[in-house]
Amino acid sequence: MGKPLDLPFDPIERAAARWDSEFGPSTAMKVATSIMRVHQLLLARYDEILRPYELTFARYEALVLLAFSRRGELPMRVIGERLMVHPTSATNIIERLTRQAYVRRKRNPADGRGVLAAITPEGRSVVGRATKDLMAAGFGLDALDAGQCEDVFAALRQIRLAAGDFTAPDTARE
Repeated sequence: MGKPLDLPFDPIERAAARWDSEFGPSTAMKVATSIMRVHQLLLARYDEILRPYELTFARYEALVLLAFSRRGELPMRVIGERLMVHPTSATNIIERLTRQAYVRRKRNPADGRGVLAAITPEGRSVVGRATKDLMAAGFGLDALDAGQCEDVFAALRQIRLAAGDFTAPDTARE
């Protein structure tokens, strides 16, 4: 599904021409459809890069999150929130990483009932190697220069902010 199609035309552009005549302006549709297609292409590329590590991008993200945490461990609830996934998905991700010995689960001493996921030395090693490979591939965005990447990030951040994905810092208080 995420594999490049190698078509002799841009199917989104072609659909946009039809859209214009059937429904009206296609600008937003072209952007939305392009974002979804780029998402598919990037995930396919990440799967290819991460395959030697037996990781999916979701598991890679979880390892990075744990590696970036102060103590290398986080409560399961926090992992789900930060990865923006359903708690069941977070549990499945951590269970898979535990079976791979990249993460270990332990009781949360702060509440006695909760579970912490902690990155292991093997997990730190694999996330370091996988990150080098992703960075060498420009995270699949090597068709863009640094300025274009910043522009795309700024535009997508604006959409995320408007959708309530996060709350912007109150610059008036700074």
